[in-house]
Amino acid sequence: MSAPAAPRFVVEPPQWSAEEHPPLPGSPAKLAHPVRRRVAYCLVAILVGLTGGLGNGLVMANLQAIQGQLGLTMVEAAWLPAVYYMFNMTANLLVFKFRQQFGLRLFAELGLGIYAALAVLHVFVHTFEMSLLVRAASGLTAAAATSLGSLYMIQVFPRQKVFSAFIVGMSLSSMAVPLAWVLSPWLVDVTPWPSLYAFEAGLALCCLAAVMVFKLPVGMQVHVFERLDFVTFALLTPAIALLCAVLVQGVNAWWFDTPWLAWALAGSLVLFALAALVEWSRKTPLIRLRWLLHPSTLGFTLGALVMRFMVSEQSYGAVGLLRLLGMQSDQLQPLYGVILAGMVLGTTAGALLFTRERVLWMILASIALIGVGGWFDWHSTSQVRPHDFFFSQFLISVAASLFIGPILISGMVQAVTKGFDHIITFIVLFSVTQSLGGMLGPALLGTYQAQRTQLYTQAIAAEMPASSAQVAQRVQIQQQAYARVITDPALRKAQGSAQLAQIVKREAGVRAYNDVFLLIGLLAFSFLGYAVLRHAWLYYPAKVHPIIASAVVTKINS
Repeated sequence: MSAPAAPRFVVEPPQWSAEEHPPLPGSPAKLAHPVRRRVAYCLVAILVGLTGGLGNGLVMANLQAIQGQLGLTMVEAAWLPAVYYMFNMTANLLVFKFRQQFGLRLFAELGLGIYAALAVLHVFVHTFEMSLLVRAASGLTAAAATSLGSLYMIQVFPRQKVFSAFIVGMSLSSMAVPLAWVLSPWLVDVTPWPSLYAFEAGLALCCLAAVMVFKLPVGMQVHVFERLDFVTFALLTPAIALLCAVLVQGVNAWWFDTPWLAWALAGSLVLFALAALVEWSRKTPLIRLRWLLHPSTLGFTLGALVMRFMVSEQSYGAVGLLRLLGMQSDQLQPLYGVILAGMVLGTTAGALLFTRERVLWMILASIALIGVGGWFDWHSTSQVRPHDFFFSQFLISVAASLFIGPILISGMVQAVTKGFDHIITFIVLFSVTQSLGGMLGPALLGTYQAQRTQLYTQAIAAEMPASSAQVAQRVQIQQQAYARVITDPALRKAQGSAQLAQIVKREAGVRAYNDVFLLIGLLAFSFLGYAVLRHAWLYYPAKVHPIIASAVVTKINS
C-alpha cells in the first residue's frame, strides 16, 4: 500500500508545540488559556450548543399553537420539523470537510448570519413559507453549532480530559429540547407570539456576536474537497430529504392512503443507490462504504439506531399520552424540568466516569435504565398526571445523556484506527443514526399506537352494546352535563353518546400507549441481554463457549 500523500495546506500553519498541535485538520490548536478566557469559552460553548437545538425545540413544544396561528393542517405543520431534519442531516455531509479546508468558524459565521437574518425577518413576516425558511436555516446552523460547542468546550478542559469535554459539548444540543419546553410557557403566555420568534432571533444574534468576538485558536486548513464530493452531495441531499419527508409525514398522511409517500420512498432508495455507486468506485470517497459494510461497523450502526429509537419513549410515549389526556405545555413544564435535570446528571456522570474500559458498562447501564423506565410507565391509566412520570422519565433522560458520549467516542476511536480519512464517514454515520432514530421512533411507535388504539376501541365498543342498561345509564350521566345549554332531549342524547364515544377512544388510546411502553421495555431488556451475551461470547470464549456447547448437547440428547 502506498503512503498517504502529504496534506496541501491552504494556509501555512504556525509552529505549534506537541501539546498545542491540533489533533485533526479543521480542529483548533489547544493553547494554554488564562482562567478568564476559559470561562468565556465555556459560556460561548453553552450558548452555541444550546442554540443549535433550542430553535427546533421551541417549534416542537408549540407546534399545535403555531399550527393554529398560521392556519395549517396537521400535515402542513409537520413540514416544520421535517425541513429542520432535512437540512441538518445534509449539512453534516459537508460540514467536516468544509471545516478542514475553510475552518468551522467561517461555516458557523455564515450559517448563524443567515439564520439570524431570517429569524429577525420572521418577527415581522408571519407566513408558513417564512417559517419553513427559518427551520431550514436552523437545521443548517445546528450542524455547525453542535461541533462548534464541542470545540469551544475542549478549550476549557485540560488536554487529558478532552474526551470529557467532548461529551459535555455534544450533549448541549440534546439539553436544548427539554429546556425549550421549560421556557416556552413563559415566552408564549407572558408575551405575544412574535416575541417567540424574537427570542429565537436574539439567540442567533448573540451566538453570532460571541463566535466573532471570542474566536477559536487557529487550526490546520488543508485542501480536501474533490469534484465528485459535490456529485455525491447532490445525490444524497434529495435522497435524505425524501426519506425525512416519508418518516415525518407517514403517520399524519397515513402510509397506505397517500401515493406520494411511496414515490418519495422509491426515489430516495434510487438516489441512495446512485450515490453508493459513485462512492464505491472512487479512490478517495466521501463516504467509506467498505468500512460501513464491515460487521463491526454494522453492529455499531444498529446499536446506535436502536438506542436512539428507545429514547423516543420519552419524546413520543410519555408526552404523547399526557397530550392525549389534555395536558398543555404549562402543565408539562415541571416534567421537562425533571427531564432536563436528568440530562444534566447523565452528562456530568458520563464526563466524570468515562474511560475506554467503562464504555460497555455505561452503555449497558443506559439500556437498563430505559427498560426500567418503560416498565414503570407500562401501568398508566387515564388518571395519570405529569408528576406520575417524574421517576421513569428521569431515569430515561439520564440514560439518554449517559450513552451519547461513550458510543460517540468509541465509534470515533474505531474510525481513527482505520485512518483519519474515515472520520467524516463516522460523523455522517452517527448523525444519520441519531436523526433517523429520532424520526423512526415517532413514525413506527405512532403507527403501532394508532393500530392498537383502533383494536382497543373496537374491543371496548363490542363490550358496550347500546341495549345495555349500564351504557344507557352512562349516556344519561353524560347528558346531564348539557342539560342547561341543550333543551332538545334528542340532541342532548346524541351529544351524550358522542361524549361517551370520546371517552371510549381515550381509554383505548391509554391502553395503546401502555402497549408502546411495554414494547420499549421488552426491546430494552432484549437488547441488554443480547449485548451481555455478545460481550461474553467475544471476550470470555474459554468460559462461555463450553457452557453454551454443553447446553446445546443436553438439549439435543433430551
